[in-house]
Amino acid sequence: MGLGSDMYRQQILDHYKNPRNYGELEDPDFTHVGENPSCGDTIKLEVELDDEGETIETVSFTGDGCAISMASASMLSDQLHGMTVEELDSLDTDDITEMLGVDISPMRIKCAVLGRQVAQDGAKIHRGELDPDATRTQE
Repeated sequence: MGLGSDMYRQQILDHYKNPRNYGELEDPDFTHVGENPSCGDTIKLEVELDDEGETIETVSFTGDGCAISMASASMLSDQLHGMTVEELDSLDTDDITEMLGVDISPMRIKCAVLGRQVAQDGAKIHRGELDPDATRTQE
């Protein structure tokens, strides 16, 4: 398994050094900022939905954090294209660790899932299901 995990480590490093979909959108349907309080990583995710408001058309993110949180946000931003909001809601921690392809220590799991959490919370706020003030978010 050594070779496989090296390949995934290279992929994580590549996404960290050359993040995909990094930047800001002109007219996002929703924007959400989330922070991992245990390490200070911050991710801002912007999403444009299709005309029906069900499918994710464009995703961008900005942020500041460790290699795992930034690479995970970059990889996730690629995966979210074409996904429905319902599919986004059903993503769990296993989906993220599978996407990353390496074992993530319990200490780093919050880093790995930060992007997913921000995307899911942003979608819930957009639908009026979550009070923006109830989350640990500053915009």
